[in-house]
Amino acid sequence: MKTILFAATMLFVSVATVAQQLSADKIIGVWEDVDSDLALKFEFYKAGDKYFGKLLYASDMFEADGKTPKKDFKNPDKALQNRSRYGITNITNLTFDKGEYLNGTLYNPDEGRNYSVKVKLRNLNEMDYRAYMGIALLGRSMTFKRVQ
Repeated sequence: MKTILFAATMLFVSVATVAQQLSADKIIGVWEDVDSDLALKFEFYKAGDKYFGKLLYASDMFEADGKTPKKDFKNPDKALQNRSRYGITNITNLTFDKGEYLNGTLYNPDEGRNYSVKVKLRNLNEMDYRAYMGIALLGRSMTFKRVQ
């Protein structure tokens, strides 16, 4: 009887762990904003147990020719100031906890500044995104939709 109870408990814990991991991984994919003037597009991916966002598009990321990506010239790290803004991973270290992605950092290349960021999925295809300094009340919210 103890063996059966132990096996059932281990099975439940394993299923719960896998279900939470699958739930957390729902952020993975390409997302675009639906309500800002920047027309942002990110690709979220997982590395280790954290989630990251790579900048794929922003309406202000190109030079006047509309083709050449701007450089990251406001980056406080002088070694990175000559890199292209296209494809930089500027959302870092999001951790999944109780249905939210927390404790992340957003690097804004327009300002060369970092912000705290948190994300919550409304459903499989909609995301609420909040970037802020200090407390979440003082920040900017955006809605993203999954790119199919």
